[in-house]
Amino acid sequence: MRYWLMKSEPFKYSWDDLVSEGEGTWDGVRNHRAKNNLAAMEVGDQAFFYHSREGLEIVGICEVSVAGITDPPDPEVKPKSKLPCPVTLKQVKAEPKLADCELVKYSRLSVAEIKADEWSIICSMAGI
Repeated sequence: MRYWLMKSEPFKYSWDDLVSEGEGTWDGVRNHRAKNNLAAMEVGDQAFFYHSREGLEIVGICEVSVAGITDPPDPEVKPKSKLPCPVTLKQVKAEPKLADCELVKYSRLSVAEIKADEWSIICSMAGI
């Protein structure tokens, strides 16, 4: 299993929108690296749901439901759980062990890979 972080502007598509739909579509990705990350996803992979522009925080965990996402119109992620405590970008940047995290290194990347040890650290920060 691999781990990811998927960003969305909450005024366009929020965690609550994903929860109310039950399964959502991740579309509009234009960055080459982000598209490659989508294509590398497998069913069952886990992803942090990150609110960008407003909030700047990881708010939930979703599960990939379609492998090899290539910007399709069909739903491909399901909400799994809301984080007990959202983790802000400021908190992630303040943690030295997350200095190489794609969220920090490539801040404009809308779909980022998260390493297993980074996932564990962020989950711990969120109270999981």
